[in-house]
Amino acid sequence: MLDALPPESRERLVAHAREVVFPAGARIFEEGQRADRFWLLSSGTVQLDVRVPTRPHAVVDELHSGDLLGWSWLIAPHVWHFGARAVGPVRALEFDGAEVREMCRRDAELGRSLALFVARTVAQRLHRSRTRLLDLYGPQGLAALSDSSEET
Repeated sequence: MLDALPPESRERLVAHAREVVFPAGARIFEEGQRADRFWLLSSGTVQLDVRVPTRPHAVVDELHSGDLLGWSWLIAPHVWHFGARAVGPVRALEFDGAEVREMCRRDAELGRSLALFVARTVAQRLHRSRTRLLDLYGPQGLAALSDSSEET
């Protein structure tokens, strides 16, 4: 993400970051909670998941070093669409969402660059989720579904 920003904006943004560490297994945030921050992963793996009634959380994506964790801080109503869990120890730069939104309001170039980066991130994750669904419900899954519907 930082490479997508103009150098001056990058420096100002990083000046507002703080380093954090999440231990293995830590819940970083829960689906439905207020989204007030985001992270750039320095090391480790984070799983994004969704709640499934009467079952364990379903993993929908995995993030690694260099990835952006959290985009809901940018888009109202600022509520997490997924949950996140550290698979092993995770190091990251943490940013305050409200503070960064205010920086974007004052610096149109920073705001445009961040908005484009977040849009690309959301599009990539949507593509990966679609691929996962096709793996789960692709030709074999669809054939099984159509066979069972013909019997009814």
